[in-house]
Amino acid sequence: MNKEIKKYIDQLDHQIDDSRKEVLDVLANYIKSNDHPKLNFICTHNSRRSHLSQIWAQVMGNYHGISLSTYSGGTEATAFHPNAVAALTRAGFNISQDGGENPRYKVSYSDQEEPMICFSKTYDDSFNPQSDFAAVMTCSDADEGCPFVPGAKARIKLFYEDPKVADGTPEEANKYDERCAQIAAEMQYIFSSIK
Repeated sequence: MNKEIKKYIDQLDHQIDDSRKEVLDVLANYIKSNDHPKLNFICTHNSRRSHLSQIWAQVMGNYHGISLSTYSGGTEATAFHPNAVAALTRAGFNISQDGGENPRYKVSYSDQEEPMICFSKTYDDSFNPQSDFAAVMTCSDADEGCPFVPGAKARIKLFYEDPKVADGTPEEANKYDERCAQIAAEMQYIFSSIK
């Protein structure tokens, strides 16, 4: 794991209230009960929260020596939002992309691991698993708009406030950094509880 990511993880604020821990424990228990679990994080546009969750889950799994595969998708495809990409870059990730309206990003956190390929897609895109996975709903809109996820063996609600509320405001970077750190800290809590 690169030094910047390790430093970021070491400096995370781990204060999570008990009611939130109950929500996080549902995902932790799913991971514990499955050999090499597959997690598909689902949001409406697959542009912010679902990507942040996918990436931090993969990193924390690696950090804690837990084998898993993470994915993300939306009820519709748009693009991995540049503000979310910028927050991950500030956290220490090495990120490159191939351009276009919906670019594919290579997100790297370690020289020993292949970069994650991240781009906006629907949850049922062929890039994502088609069976034997947990559908982790990261926003209430996607949860309501997608009552059935074909192939999912579990459906877990793990909602996050959308940082897009700050787009175009002076608080934009702070709001994205806050959400990035919250998701990182919560994934750290989940994976550190798995023994």
